[in-house]
Amino acid sequence: MSSITTSPLICLRRFKTSSPFSIAQKTRVTRLNWRGGRRLTPLCSASPSQAPMEAEGWEEWLKKLPEKKKPIYSHSLPCIEAWLKSLGFYQSRDDRSVWFVEKPNWHAKLSLDITDLYIRYLKSGPGNLEKDIERRFSYALSREDIENAILGGP
Repeated sequence: MSSITTSPLICLRRFKTSSPFSIAQKTRVTRLNWRGGRRLTPLCSASPSQAPMEAEGWEEWLKKLPEKKKPIYSHSLPCIEAWLKSLGFYQSRDDRSVWFVEKPNWHAKLSLDITDLYIRYLKSGPGNLEKDIERRFSYALSREDIENAILGGP
């Protein structure tokens, strides 16, 4: 088996399930393998450096944010990501729907789910939490309300 080393790619891998819908997962590929003379070619998008939030200019998405009183569901994903970045969050490399923030008095993990936004304040961070505290916010809430609730801490 030989391999070709290429620049990292973000690839979409589909899994078969009993459901009529397939499950897609993004993975990073660093080499393409050859098996029995056949080349395995993943379906790939641009490199991770071309993702909107990793490119310089994410500030441009901040300018496109709807009013702070508008519900989160009226925001585009790049706008939500730019907003989170402006609040000090950074995106997980393993799961692009997960964000982390480290404030002086607490650390938190934020997850963008299909219907809700979850924030988990981590007991492993600073502060005196006895256990992780998780809160759920509907995308029907305004960006202002969610921001105030999240930054208010545990």
